[in-house]
Amino acid sequence: MKNKSALLIIDVQVIMFTFDGGSLYNGGKVLQNIHELLTKARYSKIPVFFVQHTETPNLIEGKEGWPIHPRIKPLENEMVIQKSTCDSFYKTDLHEKLQEQGIESLIIVGMQTDFCVDTTCRRAFSLGYNNKLIADGHSTFDTKVLKAEQIIEHHNSVLGGRFAHLKAANEINFN
Repeated sequence: MKNKSALLIIDVQVIMFTFDGGSLYNGGKVLQNIHELLTKARYSKIPVFFVQHTETPNLIEGKEGWPIHPRIKPLENEMVIQKSTCDSFYKTDLHEKLQEQGIESLIIVGMQTDFCVDTTCRRAFSLGYNNKLIADGHSTFDTKVLKAEQIIEHHNSVLGGRFAHLKAANEINFN
């Protein structure tokens, strides 16, 4: 059976780009990379799955920051999975929906590196998916301990080679 891939876009929601607590590191470039991957996936008819965080005070349906960023708005035929934890698989039907389509490989992008991207990469690996983490396709915010750039570099180092193959956005071809 041919290895079937899907693009998994995690929590690229408006709030990430309008957060009062600080700026998303390299947010414009990361959004551009995700947009380009999404465009290539759609052109190549690769399934796209959006994950949308919900059920926190700022991320409730109808609130200003809740929607998926308009630059990458899902099409009607694209799956949107809502979650309430850092794990895109926990108490969602993501795994079942991927299995229904015979997906074996995930190309992973999104927000935030140190929370939902990290947890989802590890869980997807444990579920048997062949992951490609897009090194320049995820981001986060500075913390009191580390700058966002350091967090991203650290997670790329830890996740890459263990839980995912690390790739740059421009290295991904869906054909």
